[in-house]
Amino acid sequence: MALSSLPRPKAPALRRSTRIREGGSPGRTVGATVLLWLLAVLYGFPVLWFVLSSFKPAGDLFSYPLTLLPKNPTFAGYEQAWTSFNFAGYFTNTLIVAVSTTVLTVLASAMTGYALAKYQNWWLKAFFMCILATTMLPTEVILSPSFLVIRDLGLYNHLAGIVVPSIITATGCFMFRQFFSTVPNELLEAARIDGSNELTTFVRVMLPIARPIMITLAIFSFQWRWNDYIWPLIVLNDPSKFTLQIGIQSIVGAQNVNWSVLLGASVISIVPLVVIYLVFQRYVMNADMNAGLKD
Repeated sequence: MALSSLPRPKAPALRRSTRIREGGSPGRTVGATVLLWLLAVLYGFPVLWFVLSSFKPAGDLFSYPLTLLPKNPTFAGYEQAWTSFNFAGYFTNTLIVAVSTTVLTVLASAMTGYALAKYQNWWLKAFFMCILATTMLPTEVILSPSFLVIRDLGLYNHLAGIVVPSIITATGCFMFRQFFSTVPNELLEAARIDGSNELTTFVRVMLPIARPIMITLAIFSFQWRWNDYIWPLIVLNDPSKFTLQIGIQSIVGAQNVNWSVLLGASVISIVPLVVIYLVFQRYVMNADMNAGLKD
C-alpha cells in the first residue's frame, strides 16, 4: 500500500489535541482562573477597605451603617500624618536603612552563595550547614547577644546599628547557593581560559546571570528592613533617628487614637513597597541558565 493512500489526521484535530496536551482541559483552566480571582478578591478586599478608609474623616470611620466608599473624601489624615510628626525624618531614616542594607545584603549573599556553590571543600559544606542551622533559631533568642555586640562596637543609637546585623541572611545565602549550583561549570571554565580572574568572573559572568535572584532577594530584603520594628526599637533611643514603624507606633496614644492620621501614615508607609514590587516583579522569573553556552 502506498504511503500517500494512508488517511491523514485532520489539522483541527491535531491543533486541538496539542492545545489540550499543552494547556490542559478548558474546564480545568477556567476553574483554576476563577479560584485565583476569588482568592485575589478575598485578600484584596481588606486592603481596599483600608486604603479607602484613609480618605474618610475621623467621624465617618465608625459611623453606622459602615460604607466602603467615603462620603466626604478628604486628605486631612495624610496632611496631619506628614506635618504633625517628624514623618519626613522617619521616612528618610527608613529609606537609608532599607536601601543600604538591601545593597549590602545582595552583594554579601551573592559572594557567599558563589563560594559555597562552586568551590569544593569539606569545610565549606560544613559552613553551609551551620548557616542553614541559624534559620531554626527564633529572632528573640539572638536579640540580647546581638545588642551586646552592637553596644560594644559603639553602634548603639546609630542607624548603622540596624544595618550591620542585617547584612548576612541565611535566606539570601541559600538562594544564591542553590541558583549558582545550577549554572554549568563550563561557563566558568570558558571564562578562566580567556584569562578572567575570579573577581572578574564573578562580577561580569555570574552576577548578570543571577539578576532574577538578585532582584528577588532585594525585594525581600527591602521589605524586611522597611517593616522592621523590634530591632530599631531596641537599638535607637534618639527620636530624630527613629524609623517609620517606630514613628507610626508613636501616633497611637495611651488613651486616644487618631485613626485618620494613623491610617494615612500607614498607607504612606506601604507605597514604596508597592512601587518596588510593581517595577521589579517582571524580572523575578526571567532567567536564562544557558546564556553564553553553545549546544
